[in-house]
Amino acid sequence: MNYLIGLVEDDMNIQNIVSAYLRKEGYQVEILNSAEEAMEIWKQNPPDMWILDIMLPGMDGYELCKKIRSESEVPIIIISAKDDEIDKILGLELGGDDYLTKPFSPRELVARVKRLFKRTSLSHQPAWMDGDRLSVDELVIFKSDRRVFWQGTEYEVTTKEFDMLYFLAENINRAFSREDLLMKIWGNDYFGSDRAVDDLIKRIRKKFTDIPIETVWGYGYRMRNEEE
Repeated sequence: MNYLIGLVEDDMNIQNIVSAYLRKEGYQVEILNSAEEAMEIWKQNPPDMWILDIMLPGMDGYELCKKIRSESEVPIIIISAKDDEIDKILGLELGGDDYLTKPFSPRELVARVKRLFKRTSLSHQPAWMDGDRLSVDELVIFKSDRRVFWQGTEYEVTTKEFDMLYFLAENINRAFSREDLLMKIWGNDYFGSDRAVDDLIKRIRKKFTDIPIETVWGYGYRMRNEEE
């Protein structure tokens, strides 16, 4: 597929280098100097992925990322000279899928672009065997019977363990914050700490040895497809 990437960056040198590497890999690249230009392109011809700088004239990259994510699940890579941990966490919380600190290797950026496109493609194909069965790698879940098999063995699970496994498997490779998981699994009426999410994930990992649930440091969790 000939993907279109929107590169929102006001530094001409970075524009030229990054776009050259991406085009060499067969991607189309739309270079945009500001978030405002990006908003116009978004309405006319939405890219398949965004690469956003944070420090932009006018609207900054964080705000643009937030606006895009509020209406679309399109992949977003944030690039920034800000390397503080809080900046990275903020970028992920606003909807960024990856965060790369300047100066960076163009080859590394291309590798991350490829990986993210692959992840996104896999996440849209969760490997349904039929209307009741969801399988991801060696995990098989039967929704109506609430039965869970891991590496060919059936496991007894609690209600919350089943709900968490099913939700993460249904949204394979997508990261969720602890707050998102708390609301999804426990509901809007739960007033406890998000520590409940950590405790539940800990129990699942203990029960299902080597299950590919990853910690997104400072943010939350995702289930990774082992086939990547």
